[in-house]
Amino acid sequence: MFLGQTLLHSLTPPVKGERVLRQIWFIGWKSMLVIALTGTFTGMVVALQGFPTLRRVGSEALLGPMVSLSLIRELGPVLTALMVTGRAGSAIAAEIGIMRTSEQIDALELMGLNPLRYVVVPNVLASLLALPVLTAVFDVIGILGGYVVGVGLLGLNGGTYFGEMSNYLEMKDILGGIYKALTFGLLIGWVCCYKGYHSRFGAEGVSAATTQAVVNASALILVWDYFVTSVVF
Repeated sequence: MFLGQTLLHSLTPPVKGERVLRQIWFIGWKSMLVIALTGTFTGMVVALQGFPTLRRVGSEALLGPMVSLSLIRELGPVLTALMVTGRAGSAIAAEIGIMRTSEQIDALELMGLNPLRYVVVPNVLASLLALPVLTAVFDVIGILGGYVVGVGLLGLNGGTYFGEMSNYLEMKDILGGIYKALTFGLLIGWVCCYKGYHSRFGAEGVSAATTQAVVNASALILVWDYFVTSVVF
């Protein structure tokens, strides 16, 4: 019911555009550093772990497709969503929980403003828009990280690394990763806002809501990832 009301308010004017942009900056731009760092080392680890296995079967040339497909189809969307949940989702839940505890949400209702439209909708829309962009950044930087390890450390030819990608990487793989990122963004905004909005009063209530938001959102992301993968791929 909470999600349905939020989506209904998202599709009907007026939409708080300024607050949406502010949350896109908070969720998207301020998460860029941790996403870039995580993406770089994820791509490097995938290349480092995958190269010996490929070398056993004489398929070192497929390192580029292996890294790119692993990141674009699975690791990019999932790890991006988990990192955003920990960095931004927890902050969203805590902020809304403090607003509930300090009775700011009640004050909005007394002023005739809809708290869902003012507090929840901007966060959900921002998560929905920011996650695909962050996932794309993660994928690109991860592929470059795999290139650094594969070419610079393991001696693979640079042209082979990128050239084989065009033979194995399809638009369906890229779109599938984007679909995952969109649904993960909706899950993060929905769960974190819900937990903060229904937080119990007091510091203990806000702390519990924040913890539940991160744990529930992370678990839902992993569960939902299976169902999206089974349908899209």
